[in-house]
Amino acid sequence: MRKYFGTDGIRRIANTELSPSLVYRVAKAGAYALAKHTNHIPTILIGRDTRISGTLIESAMTAGFLSYGANVKSLGVIPTPAVAYLTKKLKADASVVISASHNTYEFNGVKYFSNKGMKIPDEIEEEIEEMMDSEKLNDFTAVNDKIGTAEVRTDLLDEYVYFFRKNFEEEFENYNTSDFVVAIDTANGATSVVAEKVFTALGIKHYIMNNTPNGLNINENCGSTHLDMLKKYVVENNCNLGIAYDGDGDRCLAVDENGNEIDGDRLLAIISNYMKEKGTLKNNTVVATVMSNLGLKKYAQKNNLNFVETKVGDRYVLEEMLKNNYNIGGEQSGHIIFLDYNPTGDGILTSLMLIRVMLEKQKKASELCKIINIYPQVLINAKVCNDKKEKYKEDKEIQTEIKKLEEEFSENGRVLIRPSGTEPLIRVMIEGENQEYIKTKAEKLSKIIEKKLS
Repeated sequence: MRKYFGTDGIRRIANTELSPSLVYRVAKAGAYALAKHTNHIPTILIGRDTRISGTLIESAMTAGFLSYGANVKSLGVIPTPAVAYLTKKLKADASVVISASHNTYEFNGVKYFSNKGMKIPDEIEEEIEEMMDSEKLNDFTAVNDKIGTAEVRTDLLDEYVYFFRKNFEEEFENYNTSDFVVAIDTANGATSVVAEKVFTALGIKHYIMNNTPNGLNINENCGSTHLDMLKKYVVENNCNLGIAYDGDGDRCLAVDENGNEIDGDRLLAIISNYMKEKGTLKNNTVVATVMSNLGLKKYAQKNNLNFVETKVGDRYVLEEMLKNNYNIGGEQSGHIIFLDYNPTGDGILTSLMLIRVMLEKQKKASELCKIINIYPQVLINAKVCNDKKEKYKEDKEIQTEIKKLEEEFSENGRVLIRPSGTEPLIRVMIEGENQEYIKTKAEKLSKIIEKKLS
């Protein structure tokens, strides 16, 4: 089991668990692991979200890279997918995003991307961990003229805006957008610096909300994890669509004109169906994780699409897509990857893909959602000790209860138990036909887990 990295990089309380000294070691070890096969001075990009601890973590990260001898380009506040895009475009050796995604402000995290703009694989993370705790780390210290240099390149955000103009501007000019209005919730996060620029450039009428970050209000009752404010706003202001991003901008959820949520599974169904009609859906396949709703699988079967499941985590979705040449995949939480455009989830891109379908088909969001029937699903988080997260597999009482549930829901439902990769939680998910009934069952199991493992 890895010591530092979870399913989405390293994520901890900033300046205590994620201390500057730990971040320095992560940077120095990462620079070594990601650049050891090159014969030139490595260049590494750093981007961050709006958390108060962002500059603290970035300073420690920069120091680690410069100490190794790498050169750094600091991109400032910028969405995660923009960093991935710029890593490829600028041919950088690697990049880092400093963000805790959808978590509250006191958390922060470190996510590495390779020179291909993709999250690094597990093996490299393990190599970084090994080097972090090794005395060899001191051997990789640049001296004299070999010390790295850093420069601020916040201007590169404009390259990301141009990416959307290049891919959507000409097409959107041909649509009738006179009565089309979108509400956008940027979660007081990384998209707050760029979403308005993109939608203005593409000529889409919009209202922006939660785009005044102060370092503490990122994801606070807003964004893709808290949709109530957006739902109310869309209905009260007669918007055609509501869009919510998360703190670092790699997720997107939406709200239809009636204030109903459009989650990642619905987005995958709507957009994959559009791609199939256009002949752009590679190998007739949708990739999703085991957490996706049973309704997505049944949608695929009904529409003669291949449905491929992976472990939870957008990195595993991407690995499957790359291995078998698929071009759409994602998670229920709103991480959607469009491999023809960018090798990571991109909230703004996802929202524009949905808007494209609505404008071209001249259909309301609620109409488009009818393509998929979502099964009631309950997810309960059982709070446990971090070092006991895997022990549920060995506990007889817990396993007996799980097996009983699996038998009960084998025909029209599903049971999934999964330890969180980033928090001291075990997630209990049950799908079935009756919301109240499955909620009762999930709560009962989660209480047993908490009692035995907390």
